[in-house]
Amino acid sequence: MSQRPDLRIFTEPQQGATYADLLAVAQRTEETGFSAFFRSDHYLAMGDDPAQALPGSTDAWTTLAGLARETSTVRLGTLVSSATFRHPGVLAVQVAQVDEMSGGRVELGLGAGWFEAEHAAYAIPFPPLGERFDRLAEQLELITGMWATPAGTTYGFSGQHYTVKDSPALPKPVQQPLPVVVGGAGKKRTPELAARYAADFNAGFCTPEDAEQRFARVRAACEAVGRDPGSIEMSVAHLLVLGKDDDEVARRAAAVGRDPEHVREQGFCGTPGEVVDLLGRYREAGATRFYLQVLDLADLDHLDAFASLVTPQL
Repeated sequence: MSQRPDLRIFTEPQQGATYADLLAVAQRTEETGFSAFFRSDHYLAMGDDPAQALPGSTDAWTTLAGLARETSTVRLGTLVSSATFRHPGVLAVQVAQVDEMSGGRVELGLGAGWFEAEHAAYAIPFPPLGERFDRLAEQLELITGMWATPAGTTYGFSGQHYTVKDSPALPKPVQQPLPVVVGGAGKKRTPELAARYAADFNAGFCTPEDAEQRFARVRAACEAVGRDPGSIEMSVAHLLVLGKDDDEVARRAAAVGRDPEHVREQGFCGTPGEVVDLLGRYREAGATRFYLQVLDLADLDHLDAFASLVTPQL
């Protein structure tokens, strides 16, 4: 518990954000000492009227390519890209290129996909859950296999959904290996995939008790394949609503349409002392990394407040 956890900022720009909005948050993330800026990978806002989330969603990897050139130290990634969105060979090229553009600061979060409405809205096929998970497993093997193929040799893959023949598997990412994030609540296949491919297992938005159980399953899966469980980061994500007092907590909660008491039940919500205590419960459950979800992208003081009032206590 003495080692400070890894603290990351996580945004949901499909709810309405320009590239300039994201750039401002990413640069403040860097300035205030957080280790990483992550964004969701969605094409449709969530809520009663997605058409009101102006100016509309932005493409995650296009955004990260821009941020790669306009930041210098903060790590960049997705939580998480959907395996339904991009062909795996194309995604391998995109991520490797953005990694090179950033000087080796990129991480790929990859999941099966779940938001059916965004697929319907943008002509993206949405197969049944079992097939989506099968595609995710193949994509993880294919993408990491391409990156690991020595330059000057070729890569091949034959799966149920994807086939690769005589690929030069280029370009290569700067990082070898480039970190992969796998997450979810699945009890069998998710831990197995995390044990095989992930540098970071993300338990998602859950209670400390659920996080502890999910972490335990991943550790067991690591041991089953001969991997050191200590070699994988254990992370959680939650909405951040921090205030110096109850009035400021209520103001920040209202700004993102949330009831502070409801967020307090499951979220990083409250005064600095309350947030420190809550983070401590997750650390006791095994969390080594936190994704702090910020929804009000105009409130850059929120990041300053956490860095000055919470980080020194961890």
